[in-house]
Amino acid sequence: MTELNSLSGRIHVLDPRLANQIAAGEVVERPSSVTKELIENAIDAGSQRIEVEIEQGGARLIKVRDDGIGIGEQDLPLALARHATSKISSLEDLEGVSSLGFRGEALASISSVSRLELVSNADEDPRQGWRVVAEGRGMEARVTPAPHPRGTSVSVRDLFFNTPARRKFLRTEKTEFAHVEEAFRRQALSRYDIAWVLRHNQKVVHQLPPGNMPTARERRIASLLGKNFIEHARYIEREAGGLRLSGWVGLPTHSRSQADQQYFFVNGRVVRDRLVAHAVRQAYRDVLYNGRHPVFVLYLELDPDVVDVNVHPTKHEVRFRDGRMVHDFLYSSLHHCLAASKPSEEEQSSPEDHPVPVGPEAATTEEPPAPRWQQQGMPLSEGSGRHPGAERVRRFMQGYQALHPDHEETLLTPQP
Repeated sequence: MTELNSLSGRIHVLDPRLANQIAAGEVVERPSSVTKELIENAIDAGSQRIEVEIEQGGARLIKVRDDGIGIGEQDLPLALARHATSKISSLEDLEGVSSLGFRGEALASISSVSRLELVSNADEDPRQGWRVVAEGRGMEARVTPAPHPRGTSVSVRDLFFNTPARRKFLRTEKTEFAHVEEAFRRQALSRYDIAWVLRHNQKVVHQLPPGNMPTARERRIASLLGKNFIEHARYIEREAGGLRLSGWVGLPTHSRSQADQQYFFVNGRVVRDRLVAHAVRQAYRDVLYNGRHPVFVLYLELDPDVVDVNVHPTKHEVRFRDGRMVHDFLYSSLHHCLAASKPSEEEQSSPEDHPVPVGPEAATTEEPPAPRWQQQGMPLSEGSGRHPGAERVRRFMQGYQALHPDHEETLLTPQP
């Protein structure tokens, strides 16, 4: 009965604070969501250096500082208002948006569930600057003078302090920071020309200098994903039909049990798109066992007018105007790169992996195991009812004969 009474009430406009908290449910899922939104704002501001400071996994403090263009005194209160943005002004702008943010919802949503402080300076004089503070209890922004170098600092404290139901769903400090670090990693891989710093509980976790040269990019990837990634990956660069794909493709022997090292960027925006995922799976279909996942860091560049980024609140999904063309381009590019990787280029056993024994053990030691690419079977067909093409068999035999020139003699010679 109570439920019926509540549903039969008159329609009314939601309180702005309540509306922002509802919107925050889509934008602010956990500390990593806040980190992502603040970093994207810093990138859009033209920053050359971005510092991220985290305390207690982000539950206590998330602070992002940049050296971008800054925000003037008059615009500062609007920075915390919903649907207020400097990035688009018309529907035409939305159709070809190139900035990471454009809705004007992030800061308003974040400030509704935290204690937020924003200090910014759009002037070259470090003695200038302004501070605006907002808390979840009320949206009245207070602007006061505050010296600050050119750029912006945003501090988010006590996330979900006024929504206990959401705060109790936060995981352990270690788990939440792992998500924050992943959000940082994605953004750092999107812009090599920016210097990045990540601290957790006053300890430096990542300090990445800028650099767009190939060697500098590889050093950053090795720092973020490990040296094994670069050592077992091939660089790819292909262009056709207004599409350009570049990046690093992991060899099949460097697959993983979970899809935790897959990074795909569309015009600098990290995405998790089903069309892209399907194209990648198809390219690796014949060279990976079931349950294994490839690794890659790939960048797709195309005209912003032919891709829609306004699909999902988190902006992780995109919609291509010609999805089939994009899918076929990705598949053919990756398939060609993997086919061009000869077996000898793939993982080989090093002397350190199999030390030479000495003493009595030397006589009984077995031969070292073959490299993993030789151990793993490569299915030549998709099903038992389909026969592999003659061309695929011929290439397979050529590669095998090149590595084992005496295989026929070994097979035909009787063993004692």
